[in-house]
Amino acid sequence: MTVILLRHGRSTANTSGVLAGRAEGVALDETGRAQAADLVGRLADLDVVAAVRSPLLRCEQTLAPLAAAHDVSPLVDDRLAEVDYGAWTGRAINDLLEEPLWKVVQEQPSAARFPEGESLAEVQARAVMAIREHDRRITDEFGPAAAWIACSHGDVIKAVVADALGTHLDQFQRIFVAPASVSVISYGPARPLVQCVNSSGSVTLPKRPAKEATVGGEA
Repeated sequence: MTVILLRHGRSTANTSGVLAGRAEGVALDETGRAQAADLVGRLADLDVVAAVRSPLLRCEQTLAPLAAAHDVSPLVDDRLAEVDYGAWTGRAINDLLEEPLWKVVQEQPSAARFPEGESLAEVQARAVMAIREHDRRITDEFGPAAAWIACSHGDVIKAVVADALGTHLDQFQRIFVAPASVSVISYGPARPLVQCVNSSGSVTLPKRPAKEATVGGEA
């Protein structure tokens, strides 16, 4: 089964210079709404059988046109929610740059816990568990050939991609995931296959090889 990790479109928070986190009322801006509409065409060639999303408004708005086009009813999973930034929620990013924890978040994220919030290691654990559980459930229901969408947030998606790559969380800041981008992972019995990261164009899914890739490439 293949999961399309979709970051929400550009929101009012993305251009405000504020760390919005889980604050209520953060919606897509005009650009974000256009990005959500464009997703219908970008993913038109995919057989999307299911969708799961973060409970936050910007993910609901991003996924709505796509879900309607594929006639799926998205499930809401709190484990795909934005990072709980705790006391940092709503603060200006320029001010946070002066905090000692900011350097930890950038250079050793596995050791970072936000004040009165959660750690990035906890974020990765909950998000990966959610993706893998939904992938097994959807595979059991629809078989291994179809695709499903998980709409979430930048750091959450980066953490899932890092896990699929077998990369330590301390390296996840090397992964870039733009608003309305998609990253594609196929989960198989041997290992995940990361098919693309941060794609902003049309998405097609290459056929999974009959045998997992080995040294020397496909047979």
